[in-house]
Amino acid sequence: MSETVLITGGAGFIGRFVSEELLRRGHRVRVLDSLIEQVHGVVDGSTMLNKEAELVRGDVRDGEAVAQALKGVDSVIHLAAEVGVGQSMYAVERYTSVNDVGTAVLTEKLIDHPVRRIVTASSMSIYGEGLYRDADGEFVQHAVRLPRVGANTSWDPVDGKGRPLMPVATPEWKQPNLASIYALNKYVQERTTHIMAEAYGMEGVCLRLFNVYGPGQALSNPYTGVLAIFASRLLNGQKPMIFEDGEQRRDFVYVGDVARAFADALELPQAVGGVFNVGSGRDRSVTEVAQSLARAMNRNDIEPEIVGKTRIGDIRHCFCDGTLAADRLGFRAEKDFEEGLAELAGWVAEQEAVDRVEQARGELEARGLVA
Repeated sequence: MSETVLITGGAGFIGRFVSEELLRRGHRVRVLDSLIEQVHGVVDGSTMLNKEAELVRGDVRDGEAVAQALKGVDSVIHLAAEVGVGQSMYAVERYTSVNDVGTAVLTEKLIDHPVRRIVTASSMSIYGEGLYRDADGEFVQHAVRLPRVGANTSWDPVDGKGRPLMPVATPEWKQPNLASIYALNKYVQERTTHIMAEAYGMEGVCLRLFNVYGPGQALSNPYTGVLAIFASRLLNGQKPMIFEDGEQRRDFVYVGDVARAFADALELPQAVGGVFNVGSGRDRSVTEVAQSLARAMNRNDIEPEIVGKTRIGDIRHCFCDGTLAADRLGFRAEKDFEEGLAELAGWVAEQEAVDRVEQARGELEARGLVA
C-alpha cells in the first residue's frame, strides 16, 4: 500500500535514511524540517535529501507550517527533536519547547488533519539506568549509583547491601527512570502520541532507539551520538574524550537498520499501540567502541582520554533487549558493527568537522554538571 508520509525532522541524520527506505518501498515522502545550524550547519537543505522527497522548511512548533505540511498526508513519522542529554540539562526551555510543545502542536493539528498512523521516535534514555540483577538473581529496575567518595569507589550501582549489580538487557517493561530533561521530553512525546492517537481514531507507535550510528551524522554537533563525537575528535587528530572509566556499556545500532524499523512500524498492523526497543542486541564498552573506530579510521596512534568524571544525567549501563520487536515486527538488526564502522569511517574521511567537544565540556562544567 503506497502512502504519502510526512517525516518531521526528516532532513536529519536518521530522517534521511528513513526517507530513502520509504521511497524504496514505493511511498511518497514529504519532509518538514527547520534545518537548524547546530545539526545541519549552514547548508542549502534542498541538497540534503533524495530529489524525490518534498522538502518543506518549517518549525514543528509553527501550527500553520505543520497544518500545511499535513495536507494530503496519509501517515506521519515524527523525528523532529532536540537531541542530547547533556545540553538538555541547561537548555531546558529550548528542549522542552521543541520536543514536547512541538509534539503537542503536531498532534493538535492532526485533530483537523487525521492520519492513519503516527510513528514517534523515542529513546532508550527514558529507562535511566538499564535493567540489572542482584546477587540473589532478582531484577532491579531502579538501580542507584552512590556518589563517588574516592578513587577506589565503584562507578557501578550496588544493591542495598553494597553488593554489585549485574547489568542485563533492558526490555520495554522496565519502568522509566527519567534522569535528564531529554529523557523526560522523550517520555512525554511517547505518551502524547498514544493518548492523542487513541482519542482521535488514529494508530500510534513509538520506537525507543538505542545509540544510532552511521554515515551522515552531525560531526560538528558536540551533543549528538557518541560515535559522531569520537569521529570528529579523531578526524581533527584529537583524543576521544570518555567520561567515567570507559567501561560503561551501550548498544550501537546502524542507521539503515533503524530506517527499516521505522518503515516496518509504519506498515505492519501488529505494530499498532506498541512501544518497541530498536537496538542491535549487542553491548559494548565505550572504550572498546572508541578504539574500534580509531582502527577503522586508521588512527590507532590516538588513544582515548579517560576523563574520570561523570556528567549529571548520564547512566552507567543500558543495552537493548529486542525480543518484543523481533516477535511482533520480525525486526532484527542486520548490519555487522565492524562493517558499519568502516562505512562511517569512509564517509568521515571525506568530511570536515569543527571540534566543539572542549567547548561543550566547558559549558557543562561551568554549570556544575560534571563531577
